[in-house]
Amino acid sequence: MLAAATFTGISTSVLAQESPREEDYFRIMGVSSPEGALLEVGGLTVLPSGDLGISTRRGDVYIVENPTSQRPYFRKFASGLHEILGLAYKDGALYAAQRGELTKLVDTDQDGKADKFQTVFAWPLSGHYHEYSFGPKLTAEGDFFVTGNVAFGDEEWWRGESRVPWRGWTIKISEDGKLEPWATGMRSPAGLGIIDGELFYTDNQGDWIGSGGLWHVPKGAFTGHPAGLRWADMPNSPVKLKAEQLYAHVDQRRVKDENGRYIKPENVVDEEFKTVFEVKDELPGLRTPAVWLPHGILGVSNSEPIKIPEDNFGPFGGQILVGDQGMSLISRVFLEKVNGEYQGASFLFKTGFQSGVLRLAWAKDGSLFVGETNRGWGSAGDANQGLQRLVWNNKVPFEMRAVRAMPDGFEIEFTKPVDKKSAEDVSSYSVSSFIYKYHPVYGSPPVNTEENVIKGVKVSEDGMKARLVVDNLRRYYIHNITLTGVRERENYHSLVHPTAYYTLNSIPDGQKLALSELSTKGSAATRAKATAGKTTKKAAPSKTTAAAKKAPAKATAKAAAPTFDEVKGLLAKHTCLACHNTEKRQVGPAYVDIAKRGYTPERIVELIHKPEPKNWPDYATEMPPMPQVSKEDALKIARWINSLAPNGSASSK
Repeated sequence: MLAAATFTGISTSVLAQESPREEDYFRIMGVSSPEGALLEVGGLTVLPSGDLGISTRRGDVYIVENPTSQRPYFRKFASGLHEILGLAYKDGALYAAQRGELTKLVDTDQDGKADKFQTVFAWPLSGHYHEYSFGPKLTAEGDFFVTGNVAFGDEEWWRGESRVPWRGWTIKISEDGKLEPWATGMRSPAGLGIIDGELFYTDNQGDWIGSGGLWHVPKGAFTGHPAGLRWADMPNSPVKLKAEQLYAHVDQRRVKDENGRYIKPENVVDEEFKTVFEVKDELPGLRTPAVWLPHGILGVSNSEPIKIPEDNFGPFGGQILVGDQGMSLISRVFLEKVNGEYQGASFLFKTGFQSGVLRLAWAKDGSLFVGETNRGWGSAGDANQGLQRLVWNNKVPFEMRAVRAMPDGFEIEFTKPVDKKSAEDVSSYSVSSFIYKYHPVYGSPPVNTEENVIKGVKVSEDGMKARLVVDNLRRYYIHNITLTGVRERENYHSLVHPTAYYTLNSIPDGQKLALSELSTKGSAATRAKATAGKTTKKAAPSKTTAAAKKAPAKATAKAAAPTFDEVKGLLAKHTCLACHNTEKRQVGPAYVDIAKRGYTPERIVELIHKPEPKNWPDYATEMPPMPQVSKEDALKIARWINSLAPNGSASSK
């Protein structure tokens, strides 16, 4: 925003206030449900009539007539099933993925309730609580895809295990009950989706999974988590990789202490580590995500991916939406294929749902049904469950519609023409790249982060595209592309969401732009050339400055406390918002509650780098050490936290 203010003299605060927000284009609407109905939604499917089928974690199935009206009618179709985390419709019947089986539900006497429950296929269970089952998703041939969560160890409670066949797998089931193992490497595969006839799924951060993402899953794929490799030697397994082959390249960290007890592996700063793509070079069956969804930024528990119909949601038709259960939001993905590999950009799309977003389904009127739950998992939002609709108001927001890989950088396509003066200024953009570790530790901090120098930009004549020429493109890395200074032509608005995360699995071939074609205004080289030989006079100290020096230390510190707008970028960058809210308890305590503890900023920095869970005994999830947060960033966050304390009770020293 500073670049724009330089051009026009408009203050950044005014620009921020004037620019529209998500809710100016996409509105979240409630769906009235009957009193006493607990819609902990596990599955959604729209019937040919336009009625909505809902399955719940508590084992109920509802049919909702006129679901987009002000008074929808809920009819209980079935009850007594076991934790239904997926629902599909086929040929007049509903198919539910229960914890232990795929079940066909039929209303044979046409009284509006299921009276025939047929087991299509039952899979083994060990009884572990984490053995959730997700799906089904229908193939074009009428078969069903189902995924199974891993369990976790007894002593090694942090380590995912496949205790019985096909846990940590995607399996394909035919109507007549035949099983076809499809792929493995899944940890917590809550989101299955058929996109343009091909299978994709989302997984959540955890052991071996540095961050959530969207994976393409062809038959025989191994997507990263080793637990399911236990069954790779089964005669019908399409995956031939053995766990021992993986462990020859990546240490599984099974270390015992002096008492013979296993030690939980933790992240080690400045260690030698491997990334998933480095291991992929050695084990070609391993697949990296088509698109990473950076943890704590675009979610913490990614759920269902769904393609936007071409006629829905305006300029975003044909793209993919991905729900997130933990942060109660929806991300958007632009997917492309380069040299035979899926890759693309992920963007924040819509926040503010009342509970964890688990399931998505398109209504007949083009709005999006959003099925929600947080029971047992926790999520942002005020409710434990719910059903909402996302409705577009037919106005086009100023957004990056797409980001495409180029041989020398990226092409950004906008939804509205840009102001050329702002878009041709290189300082309006920033690009950096990072990746995650591939290791048995729960999650990973961003690592190998580097800034990418922008050599220049070429804006199309119609103002709908900007091509960035960028140094040091890195294959398989996530490229953070931020456009804080680009403005819309007509109203000079900033982008609703100024950041894209592009997963560069392959760098395309093709013509690179010549330097003579580019605008380099605002680049470091241009600024250095413009200021060469110039000298600046040192200003005399003002009375205000002298008076400020005499101000009490406490008042100066209080005045120096940053605002939320000044730290929200840091909170997102370091994934703080994944667990903490300013005023509400989430996975971790609210920032206002931390402020009440009276810690000094230096003490908060220490606790960021090395948390003490005993300080917050009523929170089940321990905060991991975060030594990757620089002291400068941590101090800024700490001073903001302390500014939330009532009556200045927190220490600012």
